[in-house]
Amino acid sequence: MVDAKVLFDAIYYQLGRKQIEGTKLPAAITGNLNLSFPIRLYQERAFQLFLNYWENFDEKPSENSQLLFHMATGSGKTLIMAGLILYLYTKGYRNFLFFVNNSNIIEKTRDNFLNQLSKKYLFAETLSFGDKRISINAVKNFQSVSPDDINIVFSTIQGLHITLNTPSENSLSYDDFENQKIVLISDEAHHINADTKKGKDIEQDDLFEIVSWEGTIEKIFRANTANVLLEFTATVDFSDDKLSEKYKSKLIFDYPLKEFRKDGYSKEVKVLQADLSPFNRALQAVLLSQYRRKIAEKNGLHIKPVILFKSKTIKDSKAFFEELKDGIRKLKVQSLIAIRNRSNEPVIKRLFDYLDATGVSLDNLIAELREDFSETKLIEVNSKEESEKKQLAVNSLESNDYRAVFAVDKLNEGWDVLNLFDIVRLYDTRDSKAGRIGETTMREAQLIGRGARYCPFQLSTDQPLYGRKYDADLENELRVCEELHYHSAYNPKYIQELNTALREIGLKPKETRERRIQLKQSFKDTTLFKAGHIFLNEQKKYNREDITALDSSTISHTHKVSLLTGYSKSSVAFEISDKDKGMDKFSKDYLLKDFGASIIRKAIQRIEFYEFDNLSRYLPNLKSIHEFITSDSYLGKLKIEITGLSDQVEDLTIDDKLDATTQVLTTVSSVIASDKIEFKGTKRFIPHMIRAVFTDKTLNFMIDAGGDKEFGKSMNDPSETAYYLDLSKRKWYAFDDCFGTSEEKLLIQYIDKKYSELAKAYSEAYLIRNEKHFKIYAFQDGRPLEPDFVLYLIGKEKIDTKHYQVFIEPKGKHLLKEDEWKEQFLLSIKEEFEVEQLFANKKYVLWGLPFFNEEYRKTQFEEAFEALLE
Repeated sequence: MVDAKVLFDAIYYQLGRKQIEGTKLPAAITGNLNLSFPIRLYQERAFQLFLNYWENFDEKPSENSQLLFHMATGSGKTLIMAGLILYLYTKGYRNFLFFVNNSNIIEKTRDNFLNQLSKKYLFAETLSFGDKRISINAVKNFQSVSPDDINIVFSTIQGLHITLNTPSENSLSYDDFENQKIVLISDEAHHINADTKKGKDIEQDDLFEIVSWEGTIEKIFRANTANVLLEFTATVDFSDDKLSEKYKSKLIFDYPLKEFRKDGYSKEVKVLQADLSPFNRALQAVLLSQYRRKIAEKNGLHIKPVILFKSKTIKDSKAFFEELKDGIRKLKVQSLIAIRNRSNEPVIKRLFDYLDATGVSLDNLIAELREDFSETKLIEVNSKEESEKKQLAVNSLESNDYRAVFAVDKLNEGWDVLNLFDIVRLYDTRDSKAGRIGETTMREAQLIGRGARYCPFQLSTDQPLYGRKYDADLENELRVCEELHYHSAYNPKYIQELNTALREIGLKPKETRERRIQLKQSFKDTTLFKAGHIFLNEQKKYNREDITALDSSTISHTHKVSLLTGYSKSSVAFEISDKDKGMDKFSKDYLLKDFGASIIRKAIQRIEFYEFDNLSRYLPNLKSIHEFITSDSYLGKLKIEITGLSDQVEDLTIDDKLDATTQVLTTVSSVIASDKIEFKGTKRFIPHMIRAVFTDKTLNFMIDAGGDKEFGKSMNDPSETAYYLDLSKRKWYAFDDCFGTSEEKLLIQYIDKKYSELAKAYSEAYLIRNEKHFKIYAFQDGRPLEPDFVLYLIGKEKIDTKHYQVFIEPKGKHLLKEDEWKEQFLLSIKEEFEVEQLFANKKYVLWGLPFFNEEYRKTQFEEAFEALLE
């Protein structure tokens, strides 16, 4: 194997990043997954790596592919499973075994895979592969199952181990795995590594002697050389040498919690410690939860925040259930006033300020709490029996009335909840010793990780639905809906240990810095700030009204079809003969319309995609199926190259024509369906007042090991930065400081060097940092872009004074290729933009420059920048 640490490195090494990241996902995946769950970029990357491994990787083993997907809790492992099931179906796999250690996860996954009424159902309403519709069936074994459907056995690891080693009638047996190829899907796969952790080497000859869970899985996996094992987990201990050695050649995708958080897909975790009684600590969480609900409702969002009250023992949990229930019922105004007076937490202060501003009295608030936290809206999940019976309720907290959950540890694994915003630790013990994180503390950190899944919301379509929006706007009132608060007793040693554990699992950064940026008063005094404009385009829903035909490449392309010839031949083993050249094949070109409208119509009826209601979504100007078949703008000019025996291709039967047409139309449907553009960016840019767009802000910087060393550091402070520049003395820079990356600071230094030349060419020049103040939208597909800077240049002409608005984007080396679409959009603005010229004596001009990168792209940037100086 290539000298690489892990499998995905080897795949990138052999095939190259460009090929892998340019791989289009097949319609088998994109067309058969539930569109309510759009595929995220990192999920697309996981699919792309798997597709290239399966189809193109030279070192893919000829037998028994075993792969590990190491993905953060909440990152959508089950969606990846669903997509891989669909893809492997196209490769001839029909039978799948899903197993996990926890029966609760089994029920949740069954619901995700089988229950079309569930909000978390992962598949499309109908599953289609070409002209074939299929079903997904839950089965007990793989005997006598449908050869055309997807058949899934759901089992716990324990149940699977017992069933296989003590077989009974109609149950799963080892024979199931020997006689047909099967895909094994292991969730929470870290639970099947008992032998590896103990240092046992599992050899093929020893398999029949092993009776452990890991041995059972290994035995059924190896029973058939075509069997595939896909493992999914968020927690593999790669520091364990045995596990690292086992998985380095199997790790196809690595997306740990640290990357999940950095990409904005998690809540930010806040640890609140308070020297209060457990009830008052809980009451503080209740108040904060109600504040979140009010802020959400104010902004038109339907978010029902949930609290988890975590006890040490079942007895304690039951007792606190009664205490909270009675305490809320008997709550007095004086208790709330006491919390207000003694708390120095900013979020608690904001809560009471909000109540004052909106006129909600404490009496009215208490009435709300008595209703929202009444006994019918509290749920206990303590004993095993309760946790199984109530699992459906705690896994659907987004849609039921429960506001609080009381538990010990039954929800520690497999809990799928998005609207958990507060966890209250009701005990005050610690088990860390000699500087090592204790097991209890680590489990608590992992519980926080499950609760930190982002609760999706958006105020506009250009906001990310599943990602944080206010890291650069901490004072936004909705920031509280992006935070998870962990409420603990005042115990500095424990909090230190917990924070260490949170950093270890990747949920907290190495350091968090809050920084304030302000517009300089000198800039606020300028005419540009007081009366100037920034021109921004808009994201518009793309109704496809400009599509009047199939893509020209589809029409001009010759679609190739090979007919089955029925040719067969017997020969003597090892006989070598130059006489045998095989059969002679011939090819002939046809127009699809030559086969006749009735044949084409019959093929169309086989393929669900071509139902007119669906087809017209992609081709809105299409008036009828008849037009689709006959018009030169659609199928009328489609060409087919038929290959087969000479007499076949010269005299096609009706079945040959129907089969060829079906194959071609299946391919064409995938091409049409792949055009999923939902939005466009307008070419018309609308004026907005600069003073309304650019404001002072408090920014949140999460500093991680390995990140940009300049991120979050003041450019004004020589003790912090390697790129010192006193911005307070640069009148051309609008803000008082910059806390950006090294490339952003290098760009500022570049402008500083060029300022004297700019001052000669222009009467005014200002560089303004865009800290999520505005977005512009790619013309082609409406993707949002937040350029890091906008440069304003005002000409010296007395008549028709030029006002240049130039978008600039510094870019790190690692993003130059990935963000190429952004650069292409920026460069297209100069030729494509449209603006309303607001004043007779001013001419507004919009530009975008190439990416700025000091080491790799400075030459291209300078060439474009020089054009401004001319």
